[in-house]
Amino acid sequence: MAVYIRKDPLEIPPPSEKDWLKEDEEDFFLQDPDRKRDALPQPFRMVNKLVMLVFENAMEIIERREMFREVQNLKVQPTKCFPTAEFQVTGRANCLAVSGKYVFVGLSMGLAAFKVSDCKEVCAWDAVKTEICAIHASDLGNESHVLLAVDEMGLVWLFCFHKGGFLLVKILNEMEDISKRSTCEEVVLSPGGDYAGVLLQDSTKAWLEIYQLPKDYWLKETEKNPGAAAGLACRERRPSWTSAKSLELHGDDSAEMESPVSANQVDAKLSLPVLLLQVKPPKPITGSSFKSPLDALKKVDDGSMLGLGYNHLIKDSQWKQQEAIFRSTYREYLEAEGVRESKEEIPRHATFHFLLPSRILQVGPEMKVQPDVPAGISVHWDGSHNLCLYLLNRPLKEKSDSDPKPDVVWPCAAPIACSAVSSCSRYLALACEDATITIWDKHLGYPLSVTAIVEERLIRSIHFLRSSAAVSNETPCPGTDSVCPIVQLLVLCTDSSFYLVKAPRAGKSSITLLADRPEDPNLAVSAVVPVLAFPSAALVFSWDGTVSLMNAATSQIVYCFSTPPSHAVASSWQPVFIVDGVNQCLLLRGDRQQNTDALAQSRASHSTIFLFDFNSYPLKEAFPKEPDLPLKSLQNLPWIERCNIFLRDRQQSRLGLREQLPEYWSRLQAQAAAMDKERQKVKGQKKL
Repeated sequence: MAVYIRKDPLEIPPPSEKDWLKEDEEDFFLQDPDRKRDALPQPFRMVNKLVMLVFENAMEIIERREMFREVQNLKVQPTKCFPTAEFQVTGRANCLAVSGKYVFVGLSMGLAAFKVSDCKEVCAWDAVKTEICAIHASDLGNESHVLLAVDEMGLVWLFCFHKGGFLLVKILNEMEDISKRSTCEEVVLSPGGDYAGVLLQDSTKAWLEIYQLPKDYWLKETEKNPGAAAGLACRERRPSWTSAKSLELHGDDSAEMESPVSANQVDAKLSLPVLLLQVKPPKPITGSSFKSPLDALKKVDDGSMLGLGYNHLIKDSQWKQQEAIFRSTYREYLEAEGVRESKEEIPRHATFHFLLPSRILQVGPEMKVQPDVPAGISVHWDGSHNLCLYLLNRPLKEKSDSDPKPDVVWPCAAPIACSAVSSCSRYLALACEDATITIWDKHLGYPLSVTAIVEERLIRSIHFLRSSAAVSNETPCPGTDSVCPIVQLLVLCTDSSFYLVKAPRAGKSSITLLADRPEDPNLAVSAVVPVLAFPSAALVFSWDGTVSLMNAATSQIVYCFSTPPSHAVASSWQPVFIVDGVNQCLLLRGDRQQNTDALAQSRASHSTIFLFDFNSYPLKEAFPKEPDLPLKSLQNLPWIERCNIFLRDRQQSRLGLREQLPEYWSRLQAQAAAMDKERQKVKGQKKL
């Protein structure tokens, strides 16, 4: 009897198109009988499902935005504030600066000066036909101002503006050999115009130069030669104070009207600035070259401070051995994280601030210190854990071109992301990359608050706000300490979320979420600036062009500064603005909306500056303040009163720490118990 034996092994045959599972077979009785002919074959059915999925997701996003828009409409809309004045400038306005009663505008072709009171142009400078990208100004008194301007090529122009005329002093980084020329990354002018800091870099390295400005000599030299500024070259220009309405009435004839003075370079010789010190970024720490501890001690000048870690006794072989042990121990974690070996690079960007005299910056008795003149600078480079403090009153034996050692070094547990100094220069805030925020009281010499964002978001910038108890009708002078029971710090994260840190002098500090990450990308924040004229006030610039005034105490938007419908904030992702704390106003650049009429095309090369006078709006009602407290200057008080203030503050801080000690101790015990439990768990797993 013949038996059929299968030669090939048993296997499941591959599915055919007829065997594909149809999800709609269960509902066949609900379909039209003619539907069979219209059913799509594969793979068109899968394409249809993907298209429908995209459509459904789009509808969900639209519905979510509509709901968000309805919720926003139900909210109380902030009051809109329209500009109180406006003026036009010839060319594109790239930057603004305010000093005294003047507004300085950096244009696509030179500089221009205007009066804040009537918005009339006073003077213009366009000698070299260069575009100004950044500008800083400070009032020197006697109708004189110092200006630092950075052009498109990275050159730093130093000007002295005296009685309506620009006097070019020097180009700080000018070099005859173009191949050796360095470009400017950032400039900072100290309050009062005593010092200037310029961050430079070339193709291989970066460094920071600090200059001392001879402002006293400038005042004397300009008084001896009063005709220097008045004898500057003049030429015809369109009057920038002409408003849009007046241009429409006069037409092209307004271009021939007489214009203010245009100032160019003249033979007015002024004293040159002095290079005080040149700060270079810290070098990577390498293996020690010392043969004995005695050789290392010889390199240490003073053992009373922390250094940058160069004078150590660790050999290269020891570091390599330690690195090998670390990688062999945590190999599986490093492979999972995908950690690669990266060579330590020298940083090329730094953040620096000028600091007034304080307990942290101790100077010798032989050096004279003025309370309103900076005594040092704080510098931290990108990716560095250390905040370095340098004294400006350095001995003459030290050369300016040498690499100076920091006078004080503050090591942090994580790299420093950003920093800020309060308007009175008493408080210094540091934000690290691990979302830890520390507020230092420089006059007392100890940290006032140490907080952290629980969500561990990346911090973009921090800003000191003015406390309601320290608000006074008078602008505080540098070196004066307002009696501020609570220090407020506004924290902006990279995802446009806001936090408010409150640090009382006695008690526990707190951190509050003011606004979470916006769902609409158009509401992302482009810039934040505090308004020191009002307590807990800050201006918030969004990508959609809105300029809002926030009350950080209530996390509410109380006012909205709007340009006319014919103009928009330029540009919304990088707005051009300046807040004048002396005249209490906001200057904001606005560009005309894109139109096809001839008038808009003729003004394409013009920018409009809108002025918002804070005194013209009822802003004080939205920011109630407590009774004004007097301003005290610790530098001018007798030693007995200063010691009493110091002891009182220390006693209050100790009382606050005594209240927090049980909570800290309980946290430490809980953490120790958790670590012990984890250790016992690991031991049990090893036994198994």
